[in-house]
Amino acid sequence: MRLALVLASVLLVLTPVDSAPLPARMADTGGGTQLITAEAPHAGSTTGTVTWWERHGGRWVRAGSTTARFGANGLVDGARRRQGTSTTPTGLYSLPYAFGIDAAPPGTGFAYRRVTRDSWWCQDDRSRSYNRWVEGLPADCRASESEHLVSYRRQYGHALVTGFNYARPVRGRGAGIFLHVAGDGPTAGCVSVPRRAMERILAWADPGRRPHIAIGTASGPTALTRY
Repeated sequence: MRLALVLASVLLVLTPVDSAPLPARMADTGGGTQLITAEAPHAGSTTGTVTWWERHGGRWVRAGSTTARFGANGLVDGARRRQGTSTTPTGLYSLPYAFGIDAAPPGTGFAYRRVTRDSWWCQDDRSRSYNRWVEGLPADCRASESEHLVSYRRQYGHALVTGFNYARPVRGRGAGIFLHVAGDGPTAGCVSVPRRAMERILAWADPGRRPHIAIGTASGPTALTRY
């Protein structure tokens, strides 16, 4: 009997205790009851996982998960990011609205803007329209410094705008950071997921529940738990 008790005690010590879900370990989740996390193993990663969560009865529950791609040069703290570096900015961001070349998936709750042949995202940091959607390029926004949205037929089939550098844009920090459909490889700084997953996220996300997106790594200075 004594030996059995000793063995039981050893097993209890060695058995890992289930950790709290990721959102419960984060410093901030945006104050809503929905959250998207985009987690990479480390700052140099170009692949990782996107998970969407819901808060029920005071607990965070995983609603879905999928593979993800990040910037070709990995991830960097959003406050230190520089434009044109092909890095994905880490941090906690709002989700202003959705857009796409294709019609909104059934059940989409976000305001959804359809891309036209005149739709551009101005990334010219000299322009008054920096980090904004424009219909037709303004005179002060160079095409060479902007994205013609319709040109990205696959990636921008469906997308969510992230609030990175959006409310009060800092020139040179970066523009046009989205959660969008994956292409063939890493991104220029966005987070991308398979098309079916993007459709599921748009059908799931409820603006009334104030969803945010948190982008970061599993550990280190850019760990998701720091945001």
